Amino acid sequence: MDSIYHFNATLIDGTPYSFKQLQGRVALIVNTASTCNFSNQYSALERVFSDYQQRGLVVLGFPCNQFGRHEQGSNEDIKAFCTSTFNVSFPLFSKVMVNGPDAHPLFNYLKEHTRGIAQNRAIKWNFTKFLINSQGQLVNRYAPRTKPDTLRAVIESQLDEISPIQLAKV
Repeated sequence: MDSIYHFNATLIDGTPYSFKQLQGRVALIVNTASTCNFSNQYSALERVFSDYQQRGLVVLGFPCNQFGRHEQGSNEDIKAFCTSTFNVSFPLFSKVMVNGPDAHPLFNYLKEHTRGIAQNRAIKWNFTKFLINSQGQLVNRYAPRTKPDTLRAVIESQLDEISPIQLAKV
């Protein structure tokens, strides 16, 4: 697999989601958690999404309870929290595992194609970010401490690569 377009996931409301619909778009994939010290990044992710959505960016949030048990609620609880507290409008998915034998295949792919802290492939904490280009390929991985606003230049450079024909399809 040379792109993320082969994957599927389930949105937080139970709707199936095919990553094929991301063709021609830039994506920022993030494993999230509602009660983590980094949960204020939801606001920054929403700002980045809002600012660049019309240019072809989509932010994809994947709640995960693997780190510090910071995402214990149901999918309904998570959605309510994210929308009421942070006005999140970008797609949120059903809770997933990002490490271990039950890890979602998308995260296995992302880990296989990049390394994190200390060159380790495993995801170490909530709010690890993966930037995907408009061809569905991994551009880079960013640590939880990396604030979404600091990614604006690299996001813009990827958005600048989208052709007008691709953008018209978005």
